[in-house]
Amino acid sequence: MALVGSLCQTLLAATGFTNKNLRVLITGLLGTTTIYSTGQMAYDLRRLRLNGLIRRLPRSNRYVLTDDGVRIAVFNTKVNNRLLVPLAAADQPKRHPKLRAALKTITRHVDDYAAQARLFRAL
Repeated sequence: MALVGSLCQTLLAATGFTNKNLRVLITGLLGTTTIYSTGQMAYDLRRLRLNGLIRRLPRSNRYVLTDDGVRIAVFNTKVNNRLLVPLAAADQPKRHPKLRAALKTITRHVDDYAAQARLFRAL
């Protein structure tokens, strides 16, 4: 989410970004105790480029988002902010009972789907 969230920065969309620019943003989003190396960033940039979400500008070390990259980055950020964060907070005792019930329903469906796909919980 930090990678996708950092791609949504309006300045990056307008001017492009480098490995260093994006790494600084991601480190800030992950927190101060996490180290996000240049190698990790290079790997992520390569995967984003191969999946058609970014493209490299000719004769430079700058990248820009493709149209698909913009759509996916914005969609993932909206899903996180509007759905996942409120639902994660819904499990607190002070929250509305309907919201807690919705979280339990979603959890049950995800667990059922994972069981059908034979995806087991990580320890």
